[in-house]
Amino acid sequence: MTHIPHHIAIVMDGNGRWANRRFLPRVAGHKHGVDSLRRCVKACAERGVAVLTVFAFSSENWDRPADEVSGLMELLAMALTREVPQLQVDGVRLHFVGERAGLSDKVCAGLAQAEAATQGNTRLVLNVCFNYGGRWDIAQAAAKLASAGEPITQSSMDRAMALAHVPDPDLLIRTGDEQRISNFLLWQCAYSELFFSTRLWPEFDEAALDEAIAAYNQRERRFGKTSEQITAPAPGLKAA
Repeated sequence: MTHIPHHIAIVMDGNGRWANRRFLPRVAGHKHGVDSLRRCVKACAERGVAVLTVFAFSSENWDRPADEVSGLMELLAMALTREVPQLQVDGVRLHFVGERAGLSDKVCAGLAQAEAATQGNTRLVLNVCFNYGGRWDIAQAAAKLASAGEPITQSSMDRAMALAHVPDPDLLIRTGDEQRISNFLLWQCAYSELFFSTRLWPEFDEAALDEAIAAYNQRERRFGKTSEQITAPAPGLKAA
């Protein structure tokens, strides 16, 4: 029996390298990356995934070449216009997660409008981490608690994190043949299963998603317990 992860997180890596290998500008890779994300959202919804969280733009990406950054901002505005109506039809609820203080008023307005348009949808929650960093997330949660005079504990931090509206990821996928998480969901991925795909993000399709889910099904999730504790029958039940 295949167990579908409730929450999948993805570092969508390899857009620039995909474009470079085809002698195209890097922004062309990002455009094809949007197509891949569209396929992935649909595939996750069809397979019963409840939450999909993707790393779209990190707080470190501002250091990239200016033309690439401006191209990404234009692509975001275009994607919001083109994709939100279909997300609405497909029952996908959008959340944009990250620091908005550094974004333009136009971009912030677009994000808010997209969230408002899809807020009633329940088939799939799509968290788009934009201008996000895991260290920023931990710092802002601690600052929020401190300003409110609340004690800083694991449970209070859980409630103050930017992804407090969803459970932690069961499976973290990174594409692009890199094996690191790059400041993504540092708090939330403490017990996530990790899967590293050799495919560049524009090449990531339904078969690649199924491969990651199949690998997830081979893992034993113990959360600090032993294998014997995980497989032992519940109290009052006899082993088969």
